[in-house]
Amino acid sequence: MSKKAYLFCGQGSQYNGMGKELYDSFAPARHVYDTACEVLGYDLKELSFGESGEKINETQYSQPLIYAHSLAAVYSLEETCGKPDAVAGHSLGEYAALTYAGAFDLQTGLQIIAARSAAMQKAAQQHPGSMFAIIGSDNDAIAKVCEETPGFVTPVNFNTPAQTVIAGEPEAAQAAADTLSWMGAKAVKLAVNAAFHSKLMADAAEEFYAKIKDFHFHEPNLAVFSNVTGAALPKDTDLAAYLKKHLISPVQFVTEMQNMANAGIDTFVEFGPGKTLTSFVRKFSRAYTACNVDTLKTYEKAVATLKK
Repeated sequence: MSKKAYLFCGQGSQYNGMGKELYDSFAPARHVYDTACEVLGYDLKELSFGESGEKINETQYSQPLIYAHSLAAVYSLEETCGKPDAVAGHSLGEYAALTYAGAFDLQTGLQIIAARSAAMQKAAQQHPGSMFAIIGSDNDAIAKVCEETPGFVTPVNFNTPAQTVIAGEPEAAQAAADTLSWMGAKAVKLAVNAAFHSKLMADAAEEFYAKIKDFHFHEPNLAVFSNVTGAALPKDTDLAAYLKKHLISPVQFVTEMQNMANAGIDTFVEFGPGKTLTSFVRKFSRAYTACNVDTLKTYEKAVATLKK
């Protein structure tokens, strides 16, 4: 029997106008956005639905925007297609996954995201960094180049068997990317000014933990596959400590996909702006069913796919 997982995208997928069609069409989406405006203290709807330009690319805004859009999308689809067998997210997306799985409610999640994004924005200003997606090189070669490059640079996102993201100090990251390009890989610079999921986020992790350590968390009611280990989170996980570690740990999405497949999952639905994770899933196996929910059109397509 087919099993399905709901996936939640990460930072970098935001765009002007995202979420408006869902807000106009579904009551659960309206609830998410209206709650976000109340909790965050600014008009997230105007920022998301309008033409905010580059403002939505600032970490302090992009993270709440993507988090809200992802949850608006999943709660809207749930009314028609029900709950999944498991959830997973990519970096920021793991917070939407945890919220959906009941680890904390929407209001708490918005407070957590606000604390996370503010801490990361501050760390990015204090410790600037760069990130590059490396396509077509094996992880041993990438790790070796990073180790041999002067300065700090390291692999941080293991996205697919053929794509790994490196992050580090700007000069070191650029040098490693240049070396890997010379060796035959393709290096694509990401539109960020920080080295996420690396030790350059250590100050952010400490500041973030201090703000969330006293929050009330619950045991998730769904299997949540972890970026940090690639396995399902144990039931007794200290979530505040885990989320602190999550901020400075590589994203093990390849291992997550392997473990979800081992659990019998072969259908994946991505929620949030864009279809990055959908494209990742299709790199693993053409036998998987993969779709995304972002706009009204993709919502309708996902419903049709899941009802087959």
